[in-house]
Amino acid sequence: MQKRFKLKLIAALVAAAPVGAAWASGFQLLEQNGSGIATAYAGSAAIADNASTIFFNPAGMTKLQAREFSVGLDAVRPSFKFSNNGTIITPATGTGTGDAGDWSYIPNGYLSWALNKDVYLGIGLSAPFGLKTDYDPTWVGRFQSISFDIKTYNINPSIAWKVNDKVSLGFGVNWQRMEAEYQRYAAVINSATQNTKVVLDADDDSWGWNAGVLFDLSPATRIGISYRSAIKHTLEGTLKFSGPAAQSNALMTDVNAKGEIKLPDTLILSVVQKLDDRWTMLGDLSWTGWSSVNKVDIIRTSGVLNGSTAQTLDTDFRDTWRVAFGGIYQYSADWDLRFGIAYDQTPVKNAQKRLTSLPDNDRLWLSFGGQRKFGKDAKLDLGAAYLYVKDTAIDNNQTLSGRGWVKGSYDSSVWILGAQYSQAF
Repeated sequence: MQKRFKLKLIAALVAAAPVGAAWASGFQLLEQNGSGIATAYAGSAAIADNASTIFFNPAGMTKLQAREFSVGLDAVRPSFKFSNNGTIITPATGTGTGDAGDWSYIPNGYLSWALNKDVYLGIGLSAPFGLKTDYDPTWVGRFQSISFDIKTYNINPSIAWKVNDKVSLGFGVNWQRMEAEYQRYAAVINSATQNTKVVLDADDDSWGWNAGVLFDLSPATRIGISYRSAIKHTLEGTLKFSGPAAQSNALMTDVNAKGEIKLPDTLILSVVQKLDDRWTMLGDLSWTGWSSVNKVDIIRTSGVLNGSTAQTLDTDFRDTWRVAFGGIYQYSADWDLRFGIAYDQTPVKNAQKRLTSLPDNDRLWLSFGGQRKFGKDAKLDLGAAYLYVKDTAIDNNQTLSGRGWVKGSYDSSVWILGAQYSQAF
């Protein structure tokens, strides 16, 4: 009964909480546990100190006790403050935007179970990608976007094998659901189109995989390498119009629609180095294949214009790198203190390619937190991170498509707060 309750608790936590703002590069979510926030996710594929290793490197399950679970919740508060600098809308209408960011919550849950001393099974519930921007409905860029909301839900059964005292291997499959809602006003052409709202609502289920290897080079040195595959989604749903121009012509009639997107693969190299009885240092180098997201065509799949392109999101992303360093200081038998710093590249190439729905830029992570142990079987992790994002210029010209030319800059920053409870049983 107790074991069934714990599984239900993990599933309920992941299903109930909303998923939003993305705070790795692009719309990737690094916040797949609470314990990694304090070290800026340095050492993520090698530390293996709780069941969330299922996401970062399934081989790490061989470092856990016979049965362990972890549940966590991260709260993310981004700020996107837009300053207009010559946006061209004809006829000229619109005001400022306020702040397009708001609180979002990212849950996660993991369970690891040893079949014997060498083979472990696990399952993870997480949200690897997400995005939420929400503008004032009167802002000058409303013909490019009012809101964009992407959610993913990922179920990750995994297996790990301890080959010997030096090497462990891990593998997992991923069932992933993706949901997207995109809202904007139709066009700047006239008052009717300017007051007609367009809403795309679409979703898809798809499959991927992940794998990892863990090397114990010595009692003090551990290296982890992990890979998560790209996952291709064909999102299907509806394109709906409401307002004065809705249903008056073929371009603004409710239809079914679809769009394809290939979410990127990720490769992580991590190091954990124990310096002495109190100090442990962590390092991470990761690559994300964002060039898989070149553009997203929204295609009508019903109506008189069946097969035509309603809109193209010209992302033209580039691959990115992330580097992170962190440390753990063993303050006492029950407490340790943690810190980290990271530099994270954006996949957005320049101001011309930057979308109002994703005003992303390079960011610097500054993280701190700690862990409290309750005997040998339970621990609580708490962490906080401030992400400094340099001023972000936008110069996105969609005039030929009737969506105006947005010129200006964003003053952006992010706070992330996380907590995670882990227990062996």
